[in-house]
Amino acid sequence: MSSQMAQFKRLMAPDIAAKKGVEPIVSLTSYHAHTAAIADKYCDFLLVGDSLGMVMHGFETTVPVTLDLMIMHGKAVVRGAKRALVVVDMPFGSYEESPEVAFRNAARVMKETDCGAVKLEGGRRMGATIHYLVERGIPVMAHIGLTPQSINVIGGFKAQGREEAQWAEIDQDAKVVADSGAFSVVLEAMAEPLAERITKAISIPTIGIGASAACDGQILVMEDMLGLSPRVPKFVKEFGSIGESIDKAIGWYAEEVRKRSFPEPRHTYAMKAKEPNVDDTAQAKDAQDTKKPETGSN
Repeated sequence: MSSQMAQFKRLMAPDIAAKKGVEPIVSLTSYHAHTAAIADKYCDFLLVGDSLGMVMHGFETTVPVTLDLMIMHGKAVVRGAKRALVVVDMPFGSYEESPEVAFRNAARVMKETDCGAVKLEGGRRMGATIHYLVERGIPVMAHIGLTPQSINVIGGFKAQGREEAQWAEIDQDAKVVADSGAFSVVLEAMAEPLAERITKAISIPTIGIGASAACDGQILVMEDMLGLSPRVPKFVKEFGSIGESIDKAIGWYAEEVRKRSFPEPRHTYAMKAKEPNVDDTAQAKDAQDTKKPETGSN
């Protein structure tokens, strides 16, 4: 074992799985190195979510996000985090075609980002793909309930399981992804009684986002919980007001620039004191030596 491996031990998928029934799992999304370094002190895993398409790039949905975009942000988060497991979302179109295509793209994500797992959306229909990936060394976090990549079929960002008639299918989704080898599963925008029921029924941790406090862990989009996003879903609690702070700071900056009160002297660079030139010093010494001494008269 190298000295570097001995010094840094990042959490891995089995470490997250082992927390079920032991302690709540803490997670946030992260898209860049600086926020990853901060969240790394508190989170068990960081998700490089395809929500970055909406949060960082202004898309209306997650559907336009590309594999290259996920890899770019994944690299940044892995560089910033030293302890937490980093999970990278597989974007729409990168895994649905076949298990083989999913493996090729997931392997690329893991090789190029050095992340510890991937996440993909879907329940029963993704069972064979999850099994295929796990059998080939790729840890998979599943995602059921509201699956944002499917909103064009679902008809929008709609909570799931609010009618008991929907429960049987969602129960089966949870069972299939757990039996297929996923190490955990995200339950998104799901009726609380159903989320609690699933958490008790399956052996892998459930990670709630708009689900239930009874889930084995929780995740939120970081920008949402920091108060940076202009609009947030009902299930988000804003733990900060970063958006207001940024607005105030930029307004203050603009005011001072227009008044020419910024930058102040303490924000600028003064000229360095001129250092004596060696030749100039020698010439000055020679001139001093040849200068006639003044003599007094008696």
